[in-house]
Amino acid sequence: MEKREREVVCVTGGSGFIGSSLVHLLLRRGYTVHATVKNLEDEKETKHLEAMEGAESRLRLFQMDLLDYDSIVAAVAAAVGVFHVASPCVVDEVDDPQRELLDPAVKGTINVLTAAKEVGVRRVVVTSSISAMALSPNNLPDLEKDENCWADEEYCRRNGLWYPLSKVLAEKAAWKFAEENDMDIVVVHPGTVLGPIIPPAINASMLINLRILQGTEQPVEFFMAFVHVKDVALAHVLVYENTSAKGRHLCVEALSQYDDFAAKLAALYPEYKVPRLSKDDRSGSLTTKDASKKLIDLGLEFTPLDQIIKDSVESLRSKGYLS
Repeated sequence: MEKREREVVCVTGGSGFIGSSLVHLLLRRGYTVHATVKNLEDEKETKHLEAMEGAESRLRLFQMDLLDYDSIVAAVAAAVGVFHVASPCVVDEVDDPQRELLDPAVKGTINVLTAAKEVGVRRVVVTSSISAMALSPNNLPDLEKDENCWADEEYCRRNGLWYPLSKVLAEKAAWKFAEENDMDIVVVHPGTVLGPIIPPAINASMLINLRILQGTEQPVEFFMAFVHVKDVALAHVLVYENTSAKGRHLCVEALSQYDDFAAKLAALYPEYKVPRLSKDDRSGSLTTKDASKKLIDLGLEFTPLDQIIKDSVESLRSKGYLS
């Protein structure tokens, strides 16, 4: 393992589900990490990070607001790399999409990139989402062929799909900024991220999984894409460390129809009432190992879906969300 004690990197959103796993991995690889949180006085954001191995000597926490430029500059100062993970993710309806999702995602991304340019950061890894690429059964399978797919902005607006819209707008703004300012950025597009929960609070994707297990999430005819949170963390590190990594990187173990995922859940955990589609509703399934070929070529070996499910359920149980 290459040691990087003298290399400082910043992780925005370091206290979140993906951010915590990324901070943990970076510390294990020897990096010195500047991790941002919303509130330094909130132990629910800080305690699990401070407990990580290596944190005492190589982790520094910063309170950051995506719309407060000065707080971002303070966090990225002295960093040679930035992982921009922070972005609002809301499962349920929002009262003010512009204020709650779009502004923090878009303006926050530009603020982070501007600060990174100001302090001379070498490379920025931006966390986007598969939802910035595709929204329906008609275009999700095409991701195997072309990672340059984009979700339709007007479709998102008409249907109140504010989170996908926030990811599309933020990513497009990032690429435009990078082109105009000659910045080196790469983007990672995780699917639905599941696995062990490090923070004390449950995140949006694991909440959806919990609702499916509890039978409260209504089944839909839809292709889904799943990935282990540890694989997402490693994907970020791989695209950062490999200068050959360019552009967008889809990060999913496989693509499958909703009912195939539900069937796996039901087979592994028959004690839970997992909702299923009727046979007439099913449109077939798709599984592809080539969708994330760029990351596989960088050395990422994806965790199989069965193990993703097991790790997720065991984490939900250990956290007290499931009995």
